[in-house]
Amino acid sequence: MVRIDDLQLFVRAAEMGSLSAAARLLNLSPAVASASLKRLEQQLGVRLLARSTRNLRLTAEGESYLQHARSALSSLEQGRRILAHGQDQVSGTLLLSAPSDFGRNVLLPWLDELQREHPQLNVRLLLGDRNADLFRQSADIALRYGAPEDSSLVALPLCLENRRVLCASPAYLARCGEPTQIAELAQHNCLLYQLGNRVHDHWRFGQGTSATGVGVSGDRFCDDADVVRRWAVAGVGIAYKSWLDVAGDVQAGRLKLLLPHLRGEPAPLNLMCTHRAQLGKPVQLLRDLLRSRCQAMFEMLDN
Repeated sequence: MVRIDDLQLFVRAAEMGSLSAAARLLNLSPAVASASLKRLEQQLGVRLLARSTRNLRLTAEGESYLQHARSALSSLEQGRRILAHGQDQVSGTLLLSAPSDFGRNVLLPWLDELQREHPQLNVRLLLGDRNADLFRQSADIALRYGAPEDSSLVALPLCLENRRVLCASPAYLARCGEPTQIAELAQHNCLLYQLGNRVHDHWRFGQGTSATGVGVSGDRFCDDADVVRRWAVAGVGIAYKSWLDVAGDVQAGRLKLLLPHLRGEPAPLNLMCTHRAQLGKPVQLLRDLLRSRCQAMFEMLDN
């Protein structure tokens, strides 16, 4: 079978009128170039180039074969370009599970942007705060807050620095006052989040030996984190939420950060999947988009 590199050398030598010049162009030694041309001629059973110490010219057979060699190389290059273009085209279905609040209020516009850039991409989005069982549910990947609990899953960090923040609406603070220390939270209506059978009514701050906590209570709780955020915006109490979930509300003035000098509980955001084979082009694009956008949102917290 004729080798592509032999064809390339033959075409370049014919175009340049010099085997040594073609060898330099293709980064080959003179001996390798000579062997390449000899191999091609032996496979074809004809002499393609007539060579002397000073001159190189095409034989009649070489003239005839040159157009076929050029056509073959051109066809191969066109095929390569088609494949490269196909790799740039993102298609298929992205099966994604995400937390309710982050999914509805942060992720949705980013997914819209991704689909506008890649119109052949379909998205199937499952929202819920319970951890999706990726081995049973019809989701390829999941966005999850907190440290991964299942060591068999692949975890790709999106925003490890994310943490919880205390926040309330200006209307609530005008009506009930703004706490100046953690202990005062016990006198406020705190909006509680329930995951499974556990109500998160003990809010912790700091890390390690400096960590401290306070028991809180309120007149309402919900197992949907987005509802807790909506209650806070409506002015009915204080929420302890992931910064990524409330950054937009804080920027817009709907919510205000409380006790900003306190470092809230870590709430790292990870992209989870069962196997690295699932990290195809759509998932890689989503991961890169989320990582850059989440990082930009987190940097707003420290500024």
